Amino acid sequence: MVVNDSIRAMKNALLIVLLAVAGLAGCGVAPVQEMSDARQAVRAAHDAGAEQKVPELYNQAETLLDKAVQELDEGDYDQARKAAVSAKKAALDALEQMNH
Repeated sequence: MVVNDSIRAMKNALLIVLLAVAGLAGCGVAPVQEMSDARQAVRAAHDAGAEQKVPELYNQAETLLDKAVQELDEGDYDQARKAAVSAKKAALDALEQMNH
């Protein structure tokens, strides 16, 4: 029947649209805020002298930030976000360690 064919065509079209939306949702958004936060935290640690006072933590923060930049350049936004968040934490840990 014509009605059944129309319903089937509409269902197929809806399925295609839903799959396309789901596919686009899987494409992550660049972690702009996380990268900015990490850069600022590493810069603050550097400016406070963490490189000399707590070199292990500072170097860890820098290494993680470099990893975040590399992952971002490669389009792996999830890994870039994780590395940026870790870099920020390491930089803040360095600042905290300096104050104790």
